[in-house]
Amino acid sequence: MPFDSTGKISFDHIYTAPDPRPFFGTLRRVGYEIPQLAKPYFAKLIGEHPAERPTVLDVGCSYGVNAALRRCEATMDDLYAHYTAPDVRAASHAQLIEADRARVTDPGGARFYGLDASAPALEYALSTGFLDEAIHADFESDDPDSTQRKLLDDVDLVISTGCVGYVTEKTIARIARGSRPWMAHFVLRMFSYEPVADSLAGLGYETAQVPGVFRQRRFASAEEQAQILDTLDTAGVDPTGLESDGRLYAQLYVSRPDSAAALATALGNFDEEG
Repeated sequence: MPFDSTGKISFDHIYTAPDPRPFFGTLRRVGYEIPQLAKPYFAKLIGEHPAERPTVLDVGCSYGVNAALRRCEATMDDLYAHYTAPDVRAASHAQLIEADRARVTDPGGARFYGLDASAPALEYALSTGFLDEAIHADFESDDPDSTQRKLLDDVDLVISTGCVGYVTEKTIARIARGSRPWMAHFVLRMFSYEPVADSLAGLGYETAQVPGVFRQRRFASAEEQAQILDTLDTAGVDPTGLESDGRLYAQLYVSRPDSAAALATALGNFDEEG
């Protein structure tokens, strides 16, 4: 597989298939688990938000994985087992959509919007009911158009599980300028969240890091690990006991347009519940 500019193996090909079978088949082999670890944190923020039915925007949502975990009351292991089962692998595209629509058991609660550069992934997530709305756009290059801005103005909470670093403060600031939603981003340790935090600070946000680190996945090869260790060294990040032992790790940053005290209380609640 090719490598991207950071030294990570590129999985671009699994995000453009008509359905998520290649996505889950590939990522199962490297133990991709960050959406599962992120799920309780997102659930807590959804539960604490003052909106009666918060609208959540998942940046880099691909096939709506974070939404599916909540709406199907599933774990990542459940989704891996489902999409790699022989009968599911043999199903037609239409049959898979029908089966996935039947898995959605929680259509209420939060509304889920998805932002991604992959039209096929967004189309699938919409057709199954994992997402309520989809935004197919590149906000690194362009401002939202009027239709996209209207959707963004509905958003109460912005989440992501690994796209920050590839998506920069340009995208995050363009999202934030409307409704000033809460934000929770899981960011690989080789990337700095500081540019995003600085950009959001200019819009009245406070940012803090939730204590701890979160496993993303195993390295796909010794070559990938070596390249990522070089990237971490250049960034001044110590990989001892973490990436040096064979996995990519992320950190969680919460940004809110609140007082520092309110943010500290929210982070304290995270700490109390682990």
